[in-house]
Amino acid sequence: MGLLTRMEEAVEHFETALVDKVFRHEPVEVLDALRRECDDHVLVVSEERRLAPNAYLVELAGPVHDRLDSQEAGVCQELTDELVRHAAERGYDFPGPVAVHLTRTDTLPNGRYRISSAASENLPAALFTAGT
Repeated sequence: MGLLTRMEEAVEHFETALVDKVFRHEPVEVLDALRRECDDHVLVVSEERRLAPNAYLVELAGPVHDRLDSQEAGVCQELTDELVRHAAERGYDFPGPVAVHLTRTDTLPNGRYRISSAASENLPAALFTAGT
């Protein structure tokens, strides 16, 4: 009985370590993709003003979203803060408040994500329902 329990614990430990390793790197990849989305969709308004999208939707594969579900508000805020910092470093302006929203999709394989953005003076809920 003791041997079986130890084996089960070892398997559980291995699974937890593997999941933690994968998820620890995911936010960095998502942040890099958000920065690219921001840079790729900047609108040059004048020589002094560059306007970046301010509403970002991150669609996550179901298992990844489920894993982050309890931390979603904190993750969204961290991603938003980093995106605002990135835009400030590049001299971008936003047309309104900046928000990053995470949503679940079953159309992506596990570990994948899709990012879209829009520029809006106000942030209506409809901007964040595309992936739901």
